[in-house]
Amino acid sequence: MELRLDQLSVDLGGRRVVEQLDLDVTAGEVVGLVGPNGSGKSTALRCVYRALRPSAGVVRLDGEVLDSLSLRETARRTSALTQDGGADVDFTVAELVALGRTPHQRGPVRLSAAERELCERAMAQTDVLHLAGRGVLSLSGGERQRVLLARALVQEPQLLVLDEPTNHLDLRHQVRLLSHLRATGLTILVVLHDLNLAAAACDRLALMSAGRLVAVGTPADVLTAERIAEVYGVEVQLTRHPLTGDPQVLFALDRSQPKEIR
Repeated sequence: MELRLDQLSVDLGGRRVVEQLDLDVTAGEVVGLVGPNGSGKSTALRCVYRALRPSAGVVRLDGEVLDSLSLRETARRTSALTQDGGADVDFTVAELVALGRTPHQRGPVRLSAAERELCERAMAQTDVLHLAGRGVLSLSGGERQRVLLARALVQEPQLLVLDEPTNHLDLRHQVRLLSHLRATGLTILVVLHDLNLAAAACDRLALMSAGRLVAVGTPADVLTAERIAEVYGVEVQLTRHPLTGDPQVLFALDRSQPKEIR
């Protein structure tokens, strides 16, 4: 599936938070949205999974205007993992993951054998199969994040929209998650704050600042010391990963700041 954000603008609270965003994500491509807090990344994503209606411009899926599709059809094509996607009801892990099949069903029906196998496979891929009988509210933040990703995969989308999917995850699960996402072959638009993870996981990066697209291209093209200093206000050095050649952002803490008096 191909995704296009065409001159997308969003106004919230009387302020324009996304300004004429143009971005293409080709079929099977992983594109990362990066940028400082408040740069409009999550707002743009919310337009893609229809939690927000853009003030101007359109979102297109395979050339079709998103608003022309029914919500059910959108849910069959697109799955989202959001920052606020937790569960308030204490479903078991297996029950919550099974909810990912809802867009493909009509009314309250039992899962087929193939759907149960799909759920188990998604839980195994996200390392939560051993938690299947646990209540979701008893899980750690990282465990819950992996459960929500399993639910998104069970939806069998063509487009996966992820807002900080590595949030709460330890290093092992960050690497495992991003490696698995790359292997799915899905079209993926993902917000990531860790620039080194973004460089490793994404085919292209789209750097945003103050609601505008600053640069788009390969990680090596987008992540330059000058551009990071301009957008983030932080002096960094760039090097190459010795195994993959991906750009790596190096920084040093300012140790000249006075220590807090306790």
